[in-house]
Amino acid sequence: MTRVAMITGTYRPERDGVVHYVLRLREALTQRGVSSVVLTTKDAAREARDGEVRGVVDGWGPADLPALVRGVKEAVREGAEVVHVQHAAGTYGFKRAVFFLPPLLRAAGVRAPLVTTVHEYAWWEWEPPGVPPALVEAIKTWGQRRGFWDREDGFLLTESDALITTNAPAENAIKERLPHLAGRLRRIPLVANVDVVPVNGEQARREVRSRFGWSPDAEVVAYFGFLHPVKGIENLLKAHVRLLKTRPRARLLLIGGAESLALPGEAASSYRDELRTLIGGLGLTDTVAMTGYVPEGEASRLLSGSDVGVLPFNQGVTLKSGTLLALLGHGLPTVVTRSDPPEPDLSSGGISRLVERRDVPGIAGAISSLLADSVERERLAEKGRSYVRNLSWPLVAERHGEIYERVLRDREKGKRASWRP
Repeated sequence: MTRVAMITGTYRPERDGVVHYVLRLREALTQRGVSSVVLTTKDAAREARDGEVRGVVDGWGPADLPALVRGVKEAVREGAEVVHVQHAAGTYGFKRAVFFLPPLLRAAGVRAPLVTTVHEYAWWEWEPPGVPPALVEAIKTWGQRRGFWDREDGFLLTESDALITTNAPAENAIKERLPHLAGRLRRIPLVANVDVVPVNGEQARREVRSRFGWSPDAEVVAYFGFLHPVKGIENLLKAHVRLLKTRPRARLLLIGGAESLALPGEAASSYRDELRTLIGGLGLTDTVAMTGYVPEGEASRLLSGSDVGVLPFNQGVTLKSGTLLALLGHGLPTVVTRSDPPEPDLSSGGISRLVERRDVPGIAGAISSLLADSVERERLAEKGRSYVRNLSWPLVAERHGEIYERVLRDREKGKRASWRP
C-alpha cells in the first residue's frame, strides 16, 4: 500500500473549500489502497481529532520550517513514500515560507518524491517589505527565466517531481510562465463538493417552500457556498429586487455560512449582520432566506428543491468552484458571472448561463428568462448533469494513484516524471 504525507495549511473542512477537497481526496485514496497522513498546524490537528492528522508547526512563518522538515522526515521514516503539498495561498494565511520547503527537504536528506497541487495561480505575488520593488521584480524575472524558481510560488513548482492543477486557467498560466515544467504538469478537474442525496424531487420542492414559509408555487433561486464580500451577494440581492418586478413569486435562498478561513469569527458575524440589514433595507425580508452552515445532506435536499442556481462572484466563476459543480450535479440550470480570462469549458460548453461580473440587470434578466423557459431550464440541467457525471472521486483518486506510482518509479530511475507524448 502506497502511503502519502500530505501537507496542508489547515484542516477545517467546514470552513475552507480546499481543505474539504483534501478530506474527500483522502477518503477516495483510502478506498483505492493509498493511505495518508496530514501534516498541518497544531491548532488544526487538535480540532481534527484524527490520528492521521498531525500538528507539526505553530504556523507558516520561516521559523516553522525546521519543525515542518522534521515532521516530513518523521512521516517518511514511518513509511510515507510520497510528499504531497496542497497549496492555496489562503490556507497558509498568505505566508510564503512553505515556498522554500523543497530545497530544505533535499538538504535534510529527504529523497521521497514531491508532488504539489496548485489550487490557484496567477493572482497574487510575494512582495517582501522593505525591499525596492524594482529589485524584487528583477530577482523574480531572473530566476523564473532560468527555471530556478517561480515568481509566484518560489521553489514549490520548479522543484516538484509532479504538478497537479484543478483548473484550466492555472494550468495555462503555469505553461506560459514555466514552459519547461509542462511535462510534469497534469490537470485533474475538481468534483462537486456535495454529493446528490437521492430524494423525490416534488417532495424536496414541498419541503423547501414549507420550511421557509413560502407558497407552494414559489420559484426558488439558490445561491450555494460561503457568504463572503467577494461572492457578489450584494449584487445578487439588488438583482432580486429587479427580478421580483417580472417574477413576483421568485424567492432567493442563500445556502451556506459566513464563517470561513477567509472570513473568521467576528468578521463573519459582522458580514452576516450587514447582509441582514441590506435585505431589510431593500424590502426583501419575506422573499430571501439565509440558512447558515448546513450539513452536506441537508444542502443537497435544499438544492434538489430549488429551480435555478446562481453564483454572482465579483471575479467571475470557473470550474475550480466545487459549489458550481454541486449546482450542476443537482440539475440546477445556473447563472454564473464570466471570469477573466474566460473559463473555456464554461464559455463554449453551454453548461450554464453566463453574465458579466457585477451586472445587476444582467443577473436579474438571466434568472428571469430561465424561470420563464422550462425547455431551456431542462436543457441546461441535462448539460450540467452530463458534465458532472464524468467527474467522480474514484476517478480523481485513480489519477492521483497513477501520479504517485509514476514519480516513485521515475525516482528509482533517477529522473523526474514527464507526461509528454
